[in-house]
Amino acid sequence: MVLIKEYRVCMPLTVEEYKIGQLYMIARHSLEQSDEGEGVEVMENKPCEDPVHGKGQYTEKRIHLSNRLPYWIQAVCPRVFYVIEKSWNYYPYTLTEYTCSFIPKLNVLIKTKYENNSGITENCLDLSEEDLKVRTVDHVDIAFDELNGKHYKREEDPKFFKSIKTNRGPLVEGWRQIDTPIMCSYKVVNASFEVWGLQTKVEDFIQRAIRDILLLGHRQAFAWVDEWHGMTLEDVRTYEKQKQAETNEKVQLNPQPASAENGVLTPANEGDA
Repeated sequence: MVLIKEYRVCMPLTVEEYKIGQLYMIARHSLEQSDEGEGVEVMENKPCEDPVHGKGQYTEKRIHLSNRLPYWIQAVCPRVFYVIEKSWNYYPYTLTEYTCSFIPKLNVLIKTKYENNSGITENCLDLSEEDLKVRTVDHVDIAFDELNGKHYKREEDPKFFKSIKTNRGPLVEGWRQIDTPIMCSYKVVNASFEVWGLQTKVEDFIQRAIRDILLLGHRQAFAWVDEWHGMTLEDVRTYEKQKQAETNEKVQLNPQPASAENGVLTPANEGDA
């Protein structure tokens, strides 16, 4: 049975604002989280069109992970390891798929929709009755959920950050019930790894890693609001192109030898964070 989790991540923004904030955050985050031979390499970034969702943007990335995986995955992976991310962004709806040619039985599919509410829509992504029976819902609080210590920065903590441009923040206990504006990222994640003996362990690891990515990425999108608020779509696409070139140059340097340290998936890659 495929593990289905629905994450609901609220933000003190509007859906229209987050269209810019999301693009800025992913581009900047990808650069910051990439090291020599590790991180996110952008292969394609081009317009696309869908008969149902209309015009959008297609991106394809290689996420180089060797040193960021737990030792028990590194033991069975090639020395140079990457995951392919394909993302179709028809904002406010996005579809992202993760596959790996080295591990053909690994598949992660993420469907996302953004709405101007506090996470109260019960079936935002129109799941079937069968999927609803096995779905679990996880409300992610960008201010009060615990963040991995190595990613923590006080200036990016919504409990302390106050926006100069928008006058929003700091976020206090219960902020999702009292703050305006408010929006929610609804994300349904289907993770499957059909290998006997490792299935549950790997699927749980994937879900935990994705939750960490969502928590960090959404925190930063808000904490960086004064950097991107007021940008046009053209502005942020230019910024995105610049940062992607810098990131690719960084990642394409010779990779470092793999280590046996525990790690997590890079939080830079979630194409529809």
